[in-house]
Amino acid sequence: MSKNIHVVSHEKGWAVRTEGKKSAAKCTRTQAEAIKVGRQMAKNNQSELVVHGEDGKIRQKNSYGNDPHPPKG
Repeated sequence: MSKNIHVVSHEKGWAVRTEGKKSAAKCTRTQAEAIKVGRQMAKNNQSELVVHGEDGKIRQKNSYGNDPHPPKG
């Protein structure tokens, strides 16, 4: 199973991290840039992108993997 990709606030802007790793895979100046990088990483890994706000709370989740129960429609 692929590890989720997280976009989190960082002292130099925003960081893209793979779940379970301490170091960031990429740091960017804006959250939008970090989301773009994180989305591509999640697609490549067939995992979930988890976007956190500046307060650390989860703002949104997007799955780019094999969902066990995909929605109909």
